[in-house]
Amino acid sequence: MNAIRTFFCFSLLLSLCSCQLPVDLMPAAFVRQEVIRKPLLVQPADSSHSPLYVWHGAGQPGPVRVTIDLSQQKAYIFRNSENVGWTYVATGRSGYPTPTGTFRISEKVVDKRSNKYGIIVDANGRVVNSNATAGVHRVPPGGKFIGAKMPYWMRLTSNGVGMHAGVIPNPGSPASHGCIRMPYNMVSKIYGIAPLGTPVTIVP
Repeated sequence: MNAIRTFFCFSLLLSLCSCQLPVDLMPAAFVRQEVIRKPLLVQPADSSHSPLYVWHGAGQPGPVRVTIDLSQQKAYIFRNSENVGWTYVATGRSGYPTPTGTFRISEKVVDKRSNKYGIIVDANGRVVNSNATAGVHRVPPGGKFIGAKMPYWMRLTSNGVGMHAGVIPNPGSPASHGCIRMPYNMVSKIYGIAPLGTPVTIVP
């Protein structure tokens, strides 16, 4: 009889714990333990496409390195040998190859403009050539060449190849004059954590 009474009381306690008692009054054995995971910041290309980049490196300490895969048109960011994010990139299209190998960031400029590629405007400021190359295309009298914006510029080579913010018109496909374009919000994060000398490896 005592065994039956004990079983009845235990069953009643379980019922009350699951339906009536607040969590802070439940026995520890019956409280579900929740795991809080590090949030991911995902920037979609648009609502119908896969993410344009993924970043989960906020607060992660340690040295930075970047690997750019030309075949995937993606960059992978590592900190203290742990992958903390990836992003689609747009590298050199046909005729404007992006070099492969291991380089180091040798210059950083937040508001860089290209001294080679940009637009030409006439004396009234109207665009007369939207895809101009300095020294190649004619500038009309009173007009001028305006270099393309390359925010968060990080130089990799002496002849002007680097990483910077830019349009990714077709994720997975090359589109640049040789530089490595990245989404604005993502490249600004890399710029903030990657000092001069940071290694960047570009693989075919």
